[in-house]
Amino acid sequence: MATANFDRQIRKTIEAFVEELSALVRAAAVQSVTEAFGAGAAAPARRGRAAAAAPAARGRSKGQKRAPEALAELTDKLLAAVKSTPGQRMEEIAKGLGTSTSELTLPAKKLIAEKKIKTKGERRATKYYPG
Repeated sequence: MATANFDRQIRKTIEAFVEELSALVRAAAVQSVTEAFGAGAAAPARRGRAAAAAPAARGRSKGQKRAPEALAELTDKLLAAVKSTPGQRMEEIAKGLGTSTSELTLPAKKLIAEKKIKTKGERRATKYYPG
């Protein structure tokens, strides 16, 4: 009889522990998701070279589309840079234009599709030439 009473108390204690632990895990998960999406306390800002080198991106939030005029202007600048110094890699071109390589990805794709520029090489070794 005493053993059954101890077993009940042990089960009750374990169940209470599991419930409390589950609640803590749920709260931690919600807090992590909230911080990741910026709805809660501000997540620590990551500052890298791309953040410092992307002045064009400062006027818009992440994921927001660029204005067509700004995109056309950047495309023209990229084309002029490729024509003036053929054979440069995207990192070199971006540094010369004072922007990031990620900002130049779409304009480069547009110019390549229009056959205004051509490429040689692969990945980071890709060099750009006038079409």
